[in-house]
Amino acid sequence: MGDDRVIGARRVCRNELALRRHASGCHWPYGLLGWSTQMNGYIYTLYAGADPGHGWEMNDPIFGAKSTLGACVPNIRRSVREGDWVFVVSGRVRGERQFVVGGFKVNEKIDQLTAYNRFPENRLHRAANGQLLGNVIITADGKQHPEDTHQNFERRIENYIVGGEPVALASPAEMDRGRAETLAVLGRIFGRDGNRVFDIIGRSRKMEQQQVEELRAWLEALKR
Repeated sequence: MGDDRVIGARRVCRNELALRRHASGCHWPYGLLGWSTQMNGYIYTLYAGADPGHGWEMNDPIFGAKSTLGACVPNIRRSVREGDWVFVVSGRVRGERQFVVGGFKVNEKIDQLTAYNRFPENRLHRAANGQLLGNVIITADGKQHPEDTHQNFERRIENYIVGGEPVALASPAEMDRGRAETLAVLGRIFGRDGNRVFDIIGRSRKMEQQQVEELRAWLEALKR
């Protein structure tokens, strides 16, 4: 009986120490109830030619007071949670350096029908130059828009992201600085060297909180 009491007391002490460690540890990823308290993020690369410095207009994501991401990267849209961040890198253009265009914080996830009513300006349409704009890929009756020719429609209409706190490189000077510094910045943040963005993040990569904060700080510094 005495041994049982000693073992029980030791267990209690260990549990108390564990709870204190979980509550106070600034790097511990879970709260007392098991819910994640850390902000995470994702960074991914746009398709070839999608470079806002070369006449291409951002159509997904769309940066603004209500930033949105609703048609591309359904795997990332499914994985992110409220409070996470999403960053995007320009697509490949021959003879040009890619750069981190910007990012935004995930505020909520809705479906495409809700987005159709809330963001009419984001419905698919053609610009005067022929570029397809918008990231709401359904029609009024919820069917696939005829201009949206991608597969996996049912999977892509879920998790339309609405975000805030956008930070995006917009002026030619900002984009030039971004091109000059992106490889070194990503290499430092992810601890990997490379001659191309792909060498460091592949097509996409998950980010930890510190990495998100470092990338945000760099983008914000370029805009000052």
